Amino acid sequence: MPELPEVETIVNDLRPRIEGRRFTGVSVYCPEMVHKSSVAELKRRLPGQVIKKIARRGKYLIFRLTSGEALILHLRMTGSLRLSQKGKPLAEPSPYVRAVFSLDNGTELLFTDRRKLGTISLVKDESEEIGKLGPEPFDTSFTPKALAERLSKHKAPIKAVLCDQEVIAGIGNMYADEALFFSGIHPLRAANSLSDVEIKRLHKAIREVLTKAIGNGGASISDYRRPTGEKGSQQYDFYAAHRGGQTCKVCTTPIERIAVRNRGTYFCPKCQKDAAETTQIRFSSL
Repeated sequence: MPELPEVETIVNDLRPRIEGRRFTGVSVYCPEMVHKSSVAELKRRLPGQVIKKIARRGKYLIFRLTSGEALILHLRMTGSLRLSQKGKPLAEPSPYVRAVFSLDNGTELLFTDRRKLGTISLVKDESEEIGKLGPEPFDTSFTPKALAERLSKHKAPIKAVLCDQEVIAGIGNMYADEALFFSGIHPLRAANSLSDVEIKRLHKAIREVLTKAIGNGGASISDYRRPTGEKGSQQYDFYAAHRGGQTCKVCTTPIERIAVRNRGTYFCPKCQKDAAETTQIRFSSL
């Protein structure tokens, strides 16, 4: 699933290419992906609107329009956005194009989604879609103290809580696994059991893991591609995520895979001991 780094990469790639452009049309081949309005209403309201700014909130892509409305896309499990020129085939054509947004310079933005779980919403008030999201990991208000306050309310496993978008926006399976690895915390630890030292280490790891992944253009595990068609490279720098059975890069212990609230979860049983006491693990690999 595209998470914060992947969506941030998409925003960074799209901004210089289509900000300021005007929508001239939209074709929808998977009507169930359109939320908050009918397909007919989307096709009526979107053409003629100019993209004032492209932004991200959590895992959502936001196209803020000069009318004050916002086109909000969520890529979910297998969604991706690709840039193309009208009439020119992609270098790697996709059979999973679910919607095409046409712009006034001949550019087309293709929403591909193998599993059809992504969403397309044109709203007058962004809070209709993103109002319940938790703080952004890079917000100045997201301090270790703020993280501690949020974790103190949850007895659930820390892995599950980190993936809860109402607790923190943008973190999903991959980067929760990475942040827990670099902070030396077992994914099954109760969120409210972490010590102050562990929380500070987790807070630091979250920001550093996400920053590095953005720098690498995100992780292309399966369907994710950048709008230009390139793959992200963060998958080559993972220490825990998607490395089940491989040896830990720190201690050579095999990385294990377990399910946490039905989410595939990867961790090192030695570097992330299932203990309540504060560990002394420090990693300098980020």
